[in-house]
Amino acid sequence: MTYTPPPSFTTRPTLQGTFGMSASTHWLATASAQAVLERGGNAFDAAVAGAFVLHVVEPHLNGPGGDMTGVFATAEEPGRPVVLMGQGPAPAAATREHYLAEGLELVPGAGALAAAVPAAVDAWLLLLRDHGTWELGDVLAFAVGYARDGHPIVGRVGATIAAVADLFTEHWPTSAALWMPEGRPPREGEIIRNEAYARVLDSLVGAAADGATRAEGIDAARREWRTGLVAQASAEFVATPHRHSSGLDHAGVITVEDFADFEASYEEATTLEFRGHTIAKTGPWGQGPALLQTLAILDGFDDERLDPSTALGAHTILEAQKLAIADREAYYGDAHVPMEHLLSPEYAAVRRALITDEASLEFRPGTVPGVEPFTPPLRTGYTPPALAGGSGFAGVGEPTVSRSGETRGDTCHIDVVDSAGNMVSATPSGGWLQSSPAIPELGFCLGSRLQMTWLEEGGPSTLEAGKRPRTTLTPTLILKDGRPVVALGSPGGDQQDQWQLLYILRTIVGGYTPQQAVDAPSLHTTSIPGSFWPRTWEPGGAVVEDRLGEDVIADLERRGHVITRAGDWSLGRLSSVARDHETGVLSAAANPRGAQGYAAGR
Repeated sequence: MTYTPPPSFTTRPTLQGTFGMSASTHWLATASAQAVLERGGNAFDAAVAGAFVLHVVEPHLNGPGGDMTGVFATAEEPGRPVVLMGQGPAPAAATREHYLAEGLELVPGAGALAAAVPAAVDAWLLLLRDHGTWELGDVLAFAVGYARDGHPIVGRVGATIAAVADLFTEHWPTSAALWMPEGRPPREGEIIRNEAYARVLDSLVGAAADGATRAEGIDAARREWRTGLVAQASAEFVATPHRHSSGLDHAGVITVEDFADFEASYEEATTLEFRGHTIAKTGPWGQGPALLQTLAILDGFDDERLDPSTALGAHTILEAQKLAIADREAYYGDAHVPMEHLLSPEYAAVRRALITDEASLEFRPGTVPGVEPFTPPLRTGYTPPALAGGSGFAGVGEPTVSRSGETRGDTCHIDVVDSAGNMVSATPSGGWLQSSPAIPELGFCLGSRLQMTWLEEGGPSTLEAGKRPRTTLTPTLILKDGRPVVALGSPGGDQQDQWQLLYILRTIVGGYTPQQAVDAPSLHTTSIPGSFWPRTWEPGGAVVEDRLGEDVIADLERRGHVITRAGDWSLGRLSSVARDHETGVLSAAANPRGAQGYAAGR
């Protein structure tokens, strides 16, 4: 058997050119990033401009009160992938003892108790200061314009607001005032504005104007973010108890000191060699290295077992993902993680030997000498006592939103490459409009990333003041011969790396073009403890697009996979940019699902 040939038809072309390429989950962010390139900015100027636009046009998927991670390489140091660390820690008063005393078994999925320190804005400003070329006001002008003058809303924003309209009306009146100004959810195509957020951005630009140099000005804006109106209004607002996804009212614990004490930073990437390519990810304070572990397991198989379009390949991939993600739960967190052992060929061989012809229904972390694996609660269903007898989920799909405000997998993504060879992949998320009540003076709410921590003792991702939650945000940079060749990413919570894995296998092993790989049928496992509240799992669960084919799906079911059909075009929201260093040709691809993601370039 050979690898399934690439399809002859794609929903759109793989864009090609030599000037610059941008791709993201919303066309306005892509267009803004590309406009920066056209006006002489570099890839980092463009990515920052596009990212702030994403705050405005995809408020159900990310916001200024959230977080981000990025991985990039510069034209000056092309062989050195760098992680942009924009994941804030737990506030000083966010202790498991406090949450247990509040009557909680899990960190809530919505409400200010779930808020880590907002980190996305500081991280973007850090990248702009050190690697961009534009002044802050010019970069933020796109977002300010869309916030103040308005933009036509996409349907999914209105659908998200509709799913939590009762929550907003009954419990979060400030969110109702911001997102339902007419007393109803906005309709697709209506112009929406956010003057409060425009004023916040104006305050950052005003602070930057006082700097003697460009870098000093951006640092002044960062200080304003960490110590000025945003910090003060946030801390004061969340001190009032409000409804959480627990079904109870709690006050938040974040303070102005928590804001002031955090600064974004850079880190070395975690890497793995796979079929002549270097795959670069965040450290194990994120889920990124689980993708590397999956690749290490799969690298020992023949190509026919790496084809997601066949039953054998899909089965093998699903089983490898379960093993790697079990290790994520057992060992990953903002702590010492034995990645050298977990990524070693010897360990991968041991894990590979566990894959049989049948689907595993077990949680199977590996054995690391001298380290006790953490076993999380393995819930197949969970209803908080305060919500017993409640209505359950009010909405499904992307985003998934419950009546209590809980959300899963809501994220966006942006990739940019310029003609000089600068390349960046970034995944902003959190601070969704449904995360917690909107702060009136700011036009946004805080995030809910702490829901990815446990309240059980002894785990690497147990809630602890000052520690980062183990984030699902996981952009990818791929290098070949010491140069970056692909920037790649996707929204999707626990599915982000699962969907990116299929792209990597199809392009590196199967010879697909970027758009062919984005368009191809997708799948993922749910036989893992979820990172999002209420943190359940489905033993043997697998979700597939129907386009995978009846024969393949039936074969997976015979092997014991518990299949959920998701329709033809529903899984994966990938985008990518690429650079061929031999020819100088740049390329880009974007997801057609949902008719929202776009690439642009020339």
